[in-house]
Amino acid sequence: MIFRLRQLLAGFVASLGIAVGMPAHAADQPLRVAVLENSPPMSFRDANGRLTGFSVEIARALCDEMRVRCEFQVTLLGQLLEALAGGEFDIAAVSLLDTPERRQRILLAHPYFRSVTLWYAKPGIEPGTHGLRVAVVKGSAQESYARKQGWQTVAVQTNGELGTPLIAGVAQAAIVPMNTSLHLQKNADFQRLGLTSTVMKAPELIGNASFGINPQLPELKIAVDEALARIKRNGVYERINTQFLPFRVN
Repeated sequence: MIFRLRQLLAGFVASLGIAVGMPAHAADQPLRVAVLENSPPMSFRDANGRLTGFSVEIARALCDEMRVRCEFQVTLLGQLLEALAGGEFDIAAVSLLDTPERRQRILLAHPYFRSVTLWYAKPGIEPGTHGLRVAVVKGSAQESYARKQGWQTVAVQTNGELGTPLIAGVAQAAIVPMNTSLHLQKNADFQRLGLTSTVMKAPELIGNASFGINPQLPELKIAVDEALARIKRNGVYERINTQFLPFRVN
């Protein structure tokens, strides 16, 4: 594996005390993996404060498969693209839809699931209704889409907060990733709103979701892609899918 070989070579050279140009992480340096902490069931903290969730555990499995140490660092989606493009992180273990804006700035690993976006509102209220305020997550593809349509938005920092503007009456609708809707439906206050959901057909909101990769590390993308293929073959991906989601997403 290219990335692993370069790591081993870096460690060997370092042991000889020779200074040469090598990747940002030598063999003794962990990969910096950006994660969210309030986006259940994809990423969240359990009762013991441990980071977990579908995306987080896929990232752990990839690190194990690549035989590298990984250090998880919590961030917000609205800050992620800038930080990853600037080299603050090596991997973003976040479900990023493939958009032209993102491809211009970062590398996208091979997709790890297919994403669908839902419109939540009272029955009969359609996307684009005049005067409607729509809840979105700051930095998301959903926020970008809503702004391009000229819609009024109420941006929250995390997926776990998407229900808050609706419950408070600040927003009358929300654009919600399918997996986030599983969490919202468990909230009794949200359920009492009597909202209905419909799949949004816009191409920008339906498609493959991938981890982001530092654009300065193309060899890391190769390693992540190969590791993802292996955990899909050996059953690890299926086990994680079953643990966190009630349906197959691959």
